[in-house]
Amino acid sequence: MTVYYTKEHEWLRVEGDVAVVGITAHAANELGELVFAEARDPGTTVEQGDSVAVVESVKAASDIYAPVTGDVLAFNDALGDDAALVNRDPEGEGWIVRMTVADASQLEG
Repeated sequence: MTVYYTKEHEWLRVEGDVAVVGITAHAANELGELVFAEARDPGTTVEQGDSVAVVESVKAASDIYAPVTGDVLAFNDALGDDAALVNRDPEGEGWIVRMTVADASQLEG
């Protein structure tokens, strides 16, 4: 599996034709303990750079930007009960959304 990182501290892991998106450990640390997370509804098409989710911490709220253009497939429901899972395992169980990759060439930038 290949993992890509953005300048905004999102990561994207490609699993077949699906991308799993989250934030880096650095971003999670800078935000502080997350208390809330939500994502765009499944089926929503987002363009690269659009907000695909929002996370809120005790310090601030922050948009999570789509690293690629695609359709939102799922939100990590575990975050509804425990948003701090992102802090504990930001690049594993703390993923935020799953989405399609409409244009694989966007991964090369």
